[in-house]
Amino acid sequence: MTTRYTHPLLIAPSGALQIPDLLSERSNQVQGHTGKALHHQKPIRFSLIIPTYNEGKNIAAIVDRLSQLLDPVLAGDYELIVVDDDSPDRTWELAQALMADYPQLQVMRRQQERGLSTAVIRGWQASQGEILGVIDGDLQHPPEVLLNLLTAIDQGADLAVASRNSEGGGVSDWSPARRFLSRGAQILGLIVLPQVVGRVSDPMSGYFLLRRQAIAGCTLNPLGYKILLEVLGRGTVQHVAEVGYVFQERQEGESKVTWKQYIEYLLHLVRLRFSTKGKSIGTDQKPPLQRFIRFGLVGLSGVFVDMIMLYLLSDPSTLAWGLTRSKIMASEVAILNNFLWNDRWTFGDISSRQRGKRKRLRRFVKFNLICLAGLILNVLLLNFLFNVLGINRYVANLLAIAIVTVWNFWLNLKLSWRVTDTQE
Repeated sequence: MTTRYTHPLLIAPSGALQIPDLLSERSNQVQGHTGKALHHQKPIRFSLIIPTYNEGKNIAAIVDRLSQLLDPVLAGDYELIVVDDDSPDRTWELAQALMADYPQLQVMRRQQERGLSTAVIRGWQASQGEILGVIDGDLQHPPEVLLNLLTAIDQGADLAVASRNSEGGGVSDWSPARRFLSRGAQILGLIVLPQVVGRVSDPMSGYFLLRRQAIAGCTLNPLGYKILLEVLGRGTVQHVAEVGYVFQERQEGESKVTWKQYIEYLLHLVRLRFSTKGKSIGTDQKPPLQRFIRFGLVGLSGVFVDMIMLYLLSDPSTLAWGLTRSKIMASEVAILNNFLWNDRWTFGDISSRQRGKRKRLRRFVKFNLICLAGLILNVLLLNFLFNVLGINRYVANLLAIAIVTVWNFWLNLKLSWRVTDTQE
């Protein structure tokens, strides 16, 4: 016998992936292309989308924890919308059965579309919240962080991102390979799309809140799972805040991370790179020429420090250390010199917003690693320009230094001295 539910499912919107502006549509019902009403509710404070696929073992727990967190602070002025992609384990049906006990819960079953990004957007289309959000349904995103994200929005942020790479963030039990892939994807994103990816420390985060007005009326065109890139690339996001969180390991169900997601991420970057060309994205995202000149002058001072230290350490009339050991030590002293000057002078305005010994140490470690990567890139470029293209060795060396200087500047601006305002 088929069970009958008294709580109906939301009708999945169709057509363009465009978020309605509630301010201009309050007098109208939100309509799908089928002509059937999706909602009859008045605007509310917060709508949280939970995209699911085969999360039947987790759905009851995530709904309960979210409800317990939000009921005291929003008192019914919110909604949880489970958007399920017609899961074989019938997650949508299990969620629908919970609606009698959780008045703020709504469920959408999608049978014509698939994919996390579009699931989130369809949920936002059917929502009535002034603040929109997304959280995974597998409990890998700690629900408790939601309150900090809401606070960041209340304090003026257009977008509040839960970040694994911000202060207090991390991953619980990732393998070195997965850590490398995650960081590598971020660095590649900075190279392909710096004005978008560089705005946050964790561009691959799937846990964030934003004001509806930041994307209302925008036609979105996501590819793959990384909806945050689409929001940053196509929305009108001025102020970004971050809240650190520790990514939890899945307790129930199976991970959906595959190589296909990384390929889709790269394709998404390229698509956004061309579609957002020339778009102004925030006033502090264009590195000024003055900052770059300062970075170059600091680097020049580092050359002199390196040479002086190499002489003091290796010359027979001084310490007479071995050349290799002397060069390593000289390079490290030069890097320390460059970091201190950059931290105080080149990026001093940003450093003043990231105070504390621990944060300075983290900036130094990142700076050191980027310089090491730059040294390796310098050697590779020099060999390519000289041995493959046949360019004069001294000209090739100058070109390699110029390219690596730009590389070091961009990566340090986006990783070591980020302009994102972080809520802690």
